[in-house]
Amino acid sequence: MSQRALKTAVISSALMLMAAGSASAADEDHIRFKMVAANACLPGASAKVQIISDGEAEDMFIVATGLPPNTAFDFFVIQVPKAPFGLSWYQGDMQSDDDGDAVQHFRGRFNIETFIIAPGVEPAPQVFNDPPFPDAAQNPATLGPDGKTPGPVQTYHLGLWFNSPTDAQNAGCPNTVTPFNGEHNAGIQVVNTSNFPDGKGPLLRLRP
Repeated sequence: MSQRALKTAVISSALMLMAAGSASAADEDHIRFKMVAANACLPGASAKVQIISDGEAEDMFIVATGLPPNTAFDFFVIQVPKAPFGLSWYQGDMQSDDDGDAVQHFRGRFNIETFIIAPGVEPAPQVFNDPPFPDAAQNPATLGPDGKTPGPVQTYHLGLWFNSPTDAQNAGCPNTVTPFNGEHNAGIQVVNTSNFPDGKGPLLRLRP
């Protein structure tokens, strides 16, 4: 599907959900919320997110605006919205068009049950080994309150990053290198869900 066709489809779906209204105690199969600018160098960046659940999985529709045009970005599900972000899951890519808009549709688990767990420590594949963020040799264990029993970590926040530090610099932002893309050489965060408390990200609101 072309970027223009995807943009039209996602915006149409978002408008349909907006007409239906936001989630309520009696109807929690969908939610809608905003993402806000993460850095002062792009104060106009924002995104609108709609998530629809069919009970087995969710469809997430994202419409981001105020971005540098024709630029690649990387989208993550994260533990907390700002640095150091906690445990983070690489969900996929977004690409802005000539107008600085980017749209995407992801399908997965985006609700109160979204979590990461590592019951034990095991060797990890080392594929992308260039500095400054080479692959870890092993995973950290996630432990419950007793410090011994394996415990899930709920991940209710979202964030979008520049795919390239050079793109960030060209947009007037710092050219800081971060690990938030497939090869671990991304730029800085652009939008996030810091308009929600750290422990109560927006995905917590969806309870299908």
